[in-house]
Amino acid sequence: MSRAEAGTPEAPAVRRPRPLWTSALFRSELTTTFRRWRTLALLGVLAAVPVLIGIAVKIETSDGGGIGQGGGGGGEGEAPAFFSQITNNGIFLVFAALAATLPVFLPMAIGVIAGDSIAGEAGSGTLRYLLVAPAGRTRLLLAKFTAVLAFCLLATLVVAVTGLATGALLFPLGDITLISGTTVPFGDGLVRALGVAAVVALSLVGIATVGVFISTLTNSGIAAMATTVGLVITTQILDTIPQLHAIHPYLFPHYWLSFADLLRDPVYWDDLVKNLGLQGLYAAVFGSAAWARFTAKDITA
Repeated sequence: MSRAEAGTPEAPAVRRPRPLWTSALFRSELTTTFRRWRTLALLGVLAAVPVLIGIAVKIETSDGGGIGQGGGGGGEGEAPAFFSQITNNGIFLVFAALAATLPVFLPMAIGVIAGDSIAGEAGSGTLRYLLVAPAGRTRLLLAKFTAVLAFCLLATLVVAVTGLATGALLFPLGDITLISGTTVPFGDGLVRALGVAAVVALSLVGIATVGVFISTLTNSGIAAMATTVGLVITTQILDTIPQLHAIHPYLFPHYWLSFADLLRDPVYWDDLVKNLGLQGLYAAVFGSAAWARFTAKDITA
């Protein structure tokens, strides 16, 4: 005999809580992010940087002179870090390209994607429809943030892989002489290059989190992108002012170039650990702020 037949009321169905993370939501956000023409254009620009650097170095050294030196042996100039080693080993184009894109191109690209993550949806009127689906604000914000982090990784890999391919085509490859003077096999150099790319990608976590937070403050994608990119520029300017040395260790770009310490034997870990810890701190603080703002935001306004 059933409960209904016995006159006993049935227990209410227990509603299972939806998981915080679902692969379908992540795939949807990832697909949406990487199918936008803006994203593809940014990746194209980043891929062009190592190619242009490689061609420029090849042209400048085609007459046998070094970088920053004329063919007649006149005016000497100091080349940026890694650039003088490109002609000896093409893998150094990876490090040179990352060093060239990290201060400007990579953070600006991240700022555009992160700034548009929430504000772009709000401005176009699609954010309220996303929240109508059984996603929930926390899960949607997490998916957006993860998509931005995926772009950080892909953008860094695009620069590194394009640099390696261009370096292999234009320059010789072989054993690598590290900054400390130690020579390691090419395979070891590839492992170090992969580690450098990973550190560079993790170095962008801070600005990515700040960009997502800024994106929750406005319904204008353009305003969020401009503010994030402007913050990148302003912070880097502050990091170059000697009188502000007291705040330099707390600025997210301060330890960005610490990836060069992976090219030493032994590896210098101090600045690398400080860099990763600082990025984690920014992620915790501004990630929490983004969650607090987004979960309380009036989407219908």
